[in-house]
Formats: sequence, C-alpha cells, structure tokens
Amino acid sequence: MIINDGFIPKRQVNPKVPPGQYVVNDFPVLSLGPTPDISINDWKLEIAGLVEAPQVFTWTEFERLPRVEMKTDIHCVTKWSKLDTLWGGVSMDFLIEQVIVSESATHLIAHSYDGYSTNLPIEDVRGGKAMIATSFEKEPISTPHGGPARLFVPHLYFWKSAKWLSKLEFVNGDIPGFWEVRGYHNYGDPWKEQRYLDD
Repeated sequence: MIINDGFIPKRQVNPKVPPGQYVVNDFPVLSLGPTPDISINDWKLEIAGLVEAPQVFTWTEFERLPRVEMKTDIHCVTKWSKLDTLWGGVSMDFLIEQVIVSESATHLIAHSYDGYSTNLPIEDVRGGKAMIATSFEKEPISTPHGGPARLFVPHLYFWKSAKWLSKLEFVNGDIPGFWEVRGYHNYGDPWKEQRYLDD
C-alpha cells in the first residue's frame, strides 16, 4: 500500500459515543461515599414542591404504577460509556401528571437517601426523556447502582441520574446540587463535554 505525503487516515468513530468517552462492557460503580442500604420495606418516594397534589409513595404503591422501558446508552463524566442498556420503571411524564406540577416550576431537584442532590431543568425530564428506574436488564437495580430506585436521565452525564432516590422537589429557579456546587457543570451534556464549570 502506498500512502501519499500529507494523507491522514480517518479514525473510526462510533456515532453513539460522545467525544472524549470510551466504551465499557462492565458497569463501573461510582458513589459519593458509603452505599446506603435501603430495603423496599423502608423505601419511600416523596414528590413535593410546586405541585397541586403532593405524593408519598411506598414501594408497594410505586410498583403498582404503569411501567415503561428504555433501551439507551449511558455516559459517565469520568469518560466511560455503556451502550444499549435496558432500564425499566415509571415515566417522569406520568408522575408529573399525577402530582400536577405548577406552570411556575422551572426545575426539578432530585434528593437521595445519602444526602446527595442534583438539579435538572423540567424540560429535561419531560417528553419521554426520564424515568424513575427500578430495573436494569430486567432485574432489580442492585444497591451499588442506586437500588431500589434511581432517577434515570440518560441524555445527560450519569451524575444527573441520582441514585437511591428519596424525593423529587419541583421548584421555581435553579438550585445547584452536590457536584454542581463543587465544580461540575450545571447542565452536563455529554455531547458538548460539559464536565466541569467552565466547559
């Protein structure tokens, strides 16, 4: 094979993988600190803030709600991506309808059992973009990966998909969460490499 001077071969790029990411076959575990162990008997999800019908679901009540599945890729800010993952749970669209979110609400703050929180614009959890996930690959989500239930917002970096979910709070205005006040990007779009504050 003869290569002319100045020829630069094109690198094969997977269109499913955002810039700066690499694909993994395993499922890395990253957490803020010790893993909380919440049994389904003790788990509750509160939905509050700027809503007309606040709710507190027990596990039994939550499991009776209509289920959806999403097969999609996930991307971690630490640069790994996992492709074609299958998640099941309750659509955020359904929950938003149930609690009747006020038109004045602009953001969702997700709270976790370990004290973690993260912020998202409401438009990023509507329109089939997000769910409260309780299964991964048709099995209950393991505790290290956020079980029994986690927020799932796959179009953003995975730190926005809060593990060990305890509360959804709808608010008027943006309230940066745990990592956002510690230098992570406030939005976290993997396709724009919005990893840190100045990205």
